[in-house]
Amino acid sequence: MGEKHLISGLQLWQWRNAATQAAIATDVSPTEVDWLLQEVAGLDRLALRLESFKNWPQIQMQLPLVELDQLWQRRLNERLPVQYIAKATPWRQFKIAVSNAVLIPRPETECLIDLALAAASNNSGHWADLGTGSGAITIGLANVLPKAIIHAVDYSLEALAIAQANAQNLGFADRIRFYQGSWWEPLAFLKGQFSGMVSNPPYIPTSTLPSLQPEVVNHEPHLALDGGVDGLDCIRHLIEISPSYLQPGGLWLIEMMAGQADTVRELLENQGDYCKIQIHTDLAGIERFAIAYKS
Repeated sequence: MGEKHLISGLQLWQWRNAATQAAIATDVSPTEVDWLLQEVAGLDRLALRLESFKNWPQIQMQLPLVELDQLWQRRLNERLPVQYIAKATPWRQFKIAVSNAVLIPRPETECLIDLALAAASNNSGHWADLGTGSGAITIGLANVLPKAIIHAVDYSLEALAIAQANAQNLGFADRIRFYQGSWWEPLAFLKGQFSGMVSNPPYIPTSTLPSLQPEVVNHEPHLALDGGVDGLDCIRHLIEISPSYLQPGGLWLIEMMAGQADTVRELLENQGDYCKIQIHTDLAGIERFAIAYKS
């Protein structure tokens, strides 16, 4: 992270108390304060719970306290997501670097990896993660499919830079290839050869975007959220195009929004190149994932 900034334990303790009070007053979860201090000051849960750090002569921080406080004020006033302040988020067993160029990986998306592993008829060969963003799905796939090569595509160069850094830092760079472009386009040279495709595409209807939480609508990239009038533009495209890229028996797996499952199932059936279509729920019981296989 570069330069370290020293601060006394007492100063940080005072800041934490003030930040916690301000969080409660503005309907932000006070647990975010401690999570942030674990990330930027390296404090562990025990030191925070016992408040033992209050007596430490100095603590190394990744940014000056004044800067941390400015960012925390933005969290409260502008609803800046705490993950963008910490520049990281936990996802599966990994710590994934994030910036406002990428969506913050969500806990429910972790299920995509387990579904891919359970549903894969071929755990090796070429796999695609289309719209990779932070690279979380790509890294999850590389972790559970050690014999596969993962091809990660994103339209945004800023997103790809973060995904590549994550792959490098987490030790998966040798099995992941990155491409800038739209969906399958950069992978035309492997047409018909893919064992599987996983995607968390934009699926929010355009008219719904303004009603999302301010953390999302004001700070996360709209390119990764906006799925067109009914939210299904990108999913329709992936249903239409993917069969020419997948091997027979190749897996097609996406995340979608609550309420889209019936339409997605119908689109897959009508396309004619898929079989064994399944809908799976997330941990909250919402129909969030669609699986199909190329006939």
